[in-house]
Amino acid sequence: MIHVENLTKYYGDYAAVRDVSFDVERGKVVGFLGPNGAGKSTTMRILTGYLTATSGRASINGKDVFWDPIAARRCIGYLSEGCPLYGEMRVEEYLRFRGGLKGLSGRETTRRLAYVVDRCWLRDVRRQLIGTLSKGYRQRVGLADSLIANPPVLVLDEPTVGLDPTQIRETRKLIKELGNEHTVLLSTHILPEVEMTCDSVILIHQGKVAAQGTLEDVRSKYRGKSLEDVFVEITGTVD
Repeated sequence: MIHVENLTKYYGDYAAVRDVSFDVERGKVVGFLGPNGAGKSTTMRILTGYLTATSGRASINGKDVFWDPIAARRCIGYLSEGCPLYGEMRVEEYLRFRGGLKGLSGRETTRRLAYVVDRCWLRDVRRQLIGTLSKGYRQRVGLADSLIANPPVLVLDEPTVGLDPTQIRETRKLIKELGNEHTVLLSTHILPEVEMTCDSVILIHQGKVAAQGTLEDVRSKYRGKSLEDVFVEITGTVD
């Protein structure tokens, strides 16, 4: 579903991503891990069409990210870190607007709107101005936006940032459930979150893939250590 081959991105003489290759199978929830500056956000921005690569190949649901970017983007729901939104719009208004931008008909937008408002716990604020919402609620609006067009692939960058403990628990449960309908690439610094929600992991360090595989395979390769201990052994940091 997601295919990345020898992906490289230079900023001047600095290689933010170097020969990164991985595959994410259909219907899997995969944790995309690494310390700050490892190249995670750069890779995700390339996959979602926000950046171009220096070299390499990438495809989403069989659509080439570089040669067929519009078709590739239609296959992706992206929740970016920071979650930029239009604060002057009301929640329901914004999600209708986003549904239209993503090519949904009015009837389909209405149907999907009801679904995402319910799944992302937005019913009580659906008519509230986004600019008046707490950070946690804005994060939920961003998650609803990523789901509105029912894309086959979800790319989620720190989806539980700003949520309270109850919301974090519910969001983790939702992400795991979404794996039944979508392929999910999940970037997070919360390693227990990965262990609770993901089928496998990709760990990137200094712009390169340092480890990948199922959680069991990665732990086995590192003598049965916890994911946190594996992370520290590879990167030398606690993130």
